[in-house]
Amino acid sequence: MLRLQTRSIMTIRIWHQSFTVLSDLPAYEAALAAHFRTLARSDTEIVMHGMRAGTYETEYPGTDIRHHVIQHLHSSQFIAGALAAERTGFDAYAIMSIPDVGLTEARALVDIPVVGYGESAMLTACALGAKFGILTFIDDLPELIADNVARYGLQARCAASRPAGFSFHDVLAGFARPAPLIERFMVAARALIGEGADVIIPGEAPLNVLLASNNVNRVDDCPVIDAIGATIKMAETLVDLRRATGVMPSRKGYFRRRPPARRIEELMRFYQLDQL
Repeated sequence: MLRLQTRSIMTIRIWHQSFTVLSDLPAYEAALAAHFRTLARSDTEIVMHGMRAGTYETEYPGTDIRHHVIQHLHSSQFIAGALAAERTGFDAYAIMSIPDVGLTEARALVDIPVVGYGESAMLTACALGAKFGILTFIDDLPELIADNVARYGLQARCAASRPAGFSFHDVLAGFARPAPLIERFMVAARALIGEGADVIIPGEAPLNVLLASNNVNRVDDCPVIDAIGATIKMAETLVDLRRATGVMPSRKGYFRRRPPARRIEELMRFYQLDQL
């Protein structure tokens, strides 16, 4: 008889990084924490992190996300978070924002798996249908998402990215009264399906949490991706692969070569990013 010996279960610790100041959004923070509990394996610990208090003039980061240069400035917090995650013993770093802020830079800085909400959702969608469509509640994001789709080499698998027709504040209000918001999402999703999408990705985590909490996982014949779930499962899978096979990120080329750790420490101090 062939006996297969398995390793003892090892805990996976994932550093979750939000683009919001979580303490400014208690309803969303609580819903996100509850959703993580339904998603993660029993041996996975997800530690939630938000942006630094005072990052935004209001509780709404979407005002800043509309501007590429401001998003670039905010990416410093994601870079600092990736370094802190690796140094404090986390097994993976999860960027939970559809623009995948700082994803390329974080992957170049640390050896632990780094996953992004947008990329994880797109790759999962490719396994479930022919073409995915993305609905955003920030009108300017489709241009950025189209750029990311091209960088990921998935243009042929993307039908379209479109504004959903409602705002971040509508989504927050939906946590108390979800039915009207869900109906508006269904209308927008069916329009996207009419453009050729057969898998729907909800743009941004707050909308994802609201839909998942209300068991919205299909629109007619088309699946709705739980992009938060796809991101966490991608992180768990990459940690498992690293432990089982030793696979590590590519370090070939300009975008992937890891800089000397000492130089990174010097620059973090010079630009005062170590305070993050």
